[in-house]
Amino acid sequence: MNQQAPEVLPAGHSCPSLGTWALKAGIMSLSVPPSISRNSAMVNEPRGNGGPNPSLGGTESSKESWRCSSPGLDPERHERLREKMKRRMESGDKWFSLEFFPPRKAQDPANLISEFDQMGAGGPLFIDVTWRPTEDPGSDKDRSSMTIASTAVNYCGLETMLHMTCYCQSQEEITGHLHKAKRLGLKNILALSGDPVDGQREAKEGGFHYAVDLVEHIRKEFGDYFDICVAGYPKGHPDAESFEDDLKHLKEKVSAGADFIITQLFFEADTFFRFVKACSEIGITCPILPGIFLIQGYRSLQRIVKLSKLEVPQRIRDVIEPIKDNDDAIRIYGINLAVSLCQELLASALVPGLHFYTLNHGMATTEVLKRLGMWAEDPRRPLPWAVSAHPKRREEYVRPIFWASRPKSYIYRTQEWDEFPSCRWSSPAFGELKDHHLFFLKSKAPREELLRMWGEELTSQESVCEVFVHYLSGEPNRNGCQVTCLPWSDKPLAAETSLMKEELLRVNRRGVLTINSQPNVNGRPSSDPVVGWGPSGGFVFQKAYLEFFTSRETVGALLQVLKKYELRVNYHIVDVKGDNITNAPKLQPNAVTWGIFPGREIIQPTVVDPVSFMFWKDEAFALWVEQWGKLYDEESPSRMIIQDIHDNYFLVNLVDNEFLLDNCLWQVIEDTFELLNRPILQ
Repeated sequence: MNQQAPEVLPAGHSCPSLGTWALKAGIMSLSVPPSISRNSAMVNEPRGNGGPNPSLGGTESSKESWRCSSPGLDPERHERLREKMKRRMESGDKWFSLEFFPPRKAQDPANLISEFDQMGAGGPLFIDVTWRPTEDPGSDKDRSSMTIASTAVNYCGLETMLHMTCYCQSQEEITGHLHKAKRLGLKNILALSGDPVDGQREAKEGGFHYAVDLVEHIRKEFGDYFDICVAGYPKGHPDAESFEDDLKHLKEKVSAGADFIITQLFFEADTFFRFVKACSEIGITCPILPGIFLIQGYRSLQRIVKLSKLEVPQRIRDVIEPIKDNDDAIRIYGINLAVSLCQELLASALVPGLHFYTLNHGMATTEVLKRLGMWAEDPRRPLPWAVSAHPKRREEYVRPIFWASRPKSYIYRTQEWDEFPSCRWSSPAFGELKDHHLFFLKSKAPREELLRMWGEELTSQESVCEVFVHYLSGEPNRNGCQVTCLPWSDKPLAAETSLMKEELLRVNRRGVLTINSQPNVNGRPSSDPVVGWGPSGGFVFQKAYLEFFTSRETVGALLQVLKKYELRVNYHIVDVKGDNITNAPKLQPNAVTWGIFPGREIIQPTVVDPVSFMFWKDEAFALWVEQWGKLYDEESPSRMIIQDIHDNYFLVNLVDNEFLLDNCLWQVIEDTFELLNRPILQ
C-alpha cells in the first residue's frame, strides 16, 4: 500500500464550537485530526501507545513492523482444505460440509448470506456453491455462482469451494473464470462435466468434454494453487457403460490431480460402503465424502430423483406415499432417516466426514447435525471479530473497534489492501463506501419489517431513542414487534452486552444513543463463553469502550466533565462535517483488547485509532439516512427527524484506560447529565 503521513493540525485547531467548549472546560492538551479528504493516504508509522497499554508499535516504518514473530492464533487459517482434512482424519475428528446453490430471486442473496452466517456458526469444514450455467455464473451479478462463493469466503469467513462445469464454455472462458476465482480468494474447485444446457450435449468449440479434462487443465494452468474435488457415483454415472467403466473414469480424474471425492446422494449405507471398497480395489486412496440428501418434501424428492436418475428404495416409498401431502410429517421422517443413515456411516471406519445437500434450507440439516453431536454449539472465536477466509488476510490480526458490528463493511472497504497488519496497527487508506445497496451490506430484513421495528411514523427524537431502548431490552415496541437490529448492527446483541445492559439502557433513555460498546475485562480465561477468544490456556483483557451519538447540548457538558477524567479517559468527538477533537496522544492508536497465550507474543486484535475513526464517522453518519431515513418519504416528518439527527448530532467514543478498576464511563455520562440539569445561576 502506498502510505504517507497525513497533515495534522496543531493542538487547539478544531471546529469553532468544539474549540470554544474545550477552552471553556479548560482542556488544552489536544490533538485534532483534520477532516480527512478521500484522496489522502494514511500513516504507515507504527506508534507507541504512550500509556499503561501494551505497546502497539516501535520505531520502524517498514512493512515488517506490521508482522508478529509468534505463531498465529488459529492454525486452520494457514492450512489449505486438503491439509485440514488430513489433520482431521489423523486425529479421528469427524467433520461436516454443506452445499448451497445460488438464489433464484432478486431479494434472496441477502437471505442466503444470512443462512451462511447461521450455518457457519455450527463449524462446517467448508461449504460449496453450485454452478448454474443459465444464470451467467462467472459474472459479478448478485445471484451469480462466482459472487455468492466470493461473498461466502470473503465476508462470511467460510472455507468455500466453487463448482465449475465444462458444458457451454470454451477453454478461454474457463481459464478466465479460474483466474477470477483466484483473485477473489477462492482456493477450491469442484470440477464437473455438468448437465447439458437446453439439450446441448456437445462441448463448446475449444472446450472440454469431461471433468477429467477440466482437472488436467486446472493443474496445467494453475499448478497446485487449487484444491480440486470431483464427483463420485455410488451406483455408477447414469450415462456410463457400466459401474466398472465409471470407476475407471473416476480413477482417471484422481490421477489427473483431484484431491478428494464427494458422492452423489444415496439412500442406504451399504451402497456407499460397496462404492468405497470398489474404489480402494482399483487404487483410489483419496478421501471420499458421502453426499447426504434430506427428504424435506414429496415434490422436492421427485425432482431430485428425476435429476439424479436414482431409484428410491421401496421401504422408503412405503412410508412416503401415505403422507405425501403432509409436509411436516415428511420433514420429520426425512430427518429421522438422515440421522439413521449418518449414524451407520459414522460407525464405520470408512467415513471421514459428511457432506450435506442443504437445498438452501439449513434448519433440517442443523437438526440432524445436532442429533449427531456434530454441531458446534459454542464454537471458539479465533479473534474478537469475524475473520475473512481470503488467503491474503491470513496474517490479519488487528482491526479498529469501530466496525465490530459491521465486519462485512470493514472487509469491503479494505478489500484493495495488499497486506494487513498482524501485530501493530497503522492507518492505511480506507475505500469509500457508496454501495449501501450491496446485498451483503444492507439489512437482511425487508422494508416493511424495518418500519415495524424502527417506527412507521416518528414523532420526535424521543421516538428514535425508544428504538434503541427496545433493541437493548429485547421487549416488544408499540407495534408489538421486537427490534432485532439497528442500522449499525444487523444482528442480535453480542453476549458481552449482557454484562452492562442496565447501564446501556439508562444512558440510551437519556439520549445517548449507543452503537458500540464493550466492558472492561481483567484476565478472564480465553475459554470464557462471553468474552473469551483465542486458543485454550490464554487470558484476555479489555478496556471499557463506549461509542454513541448525542446532541450538541450534551457534548458541550461532556467536554466540561471530561476535564476531571483527562488522565484516565481518552475521547474523540466528531460531527458529520468532520469537525472533531480528541485527546489521543499524538493521534496514537489505543489497544482496547489484548490476549496472552502460551508460546506467543501478546496479541492486540482491537484498537481505537483516531485516524480510522475519521473514516468510520462518514459511514456511521451515512447509515442514519441510507438505512433509516430513506424508509420514509422525502418530505415526511419522520425523514426530517432522522435528517436533523444526522446533521446536528455528534459521534463520540470514550475509552477508560484503567481496566483494573470499575468502568468509569457510566459515571462520566452521569456527571454530564448532572451538569446539564444544574440550575443556571443568574
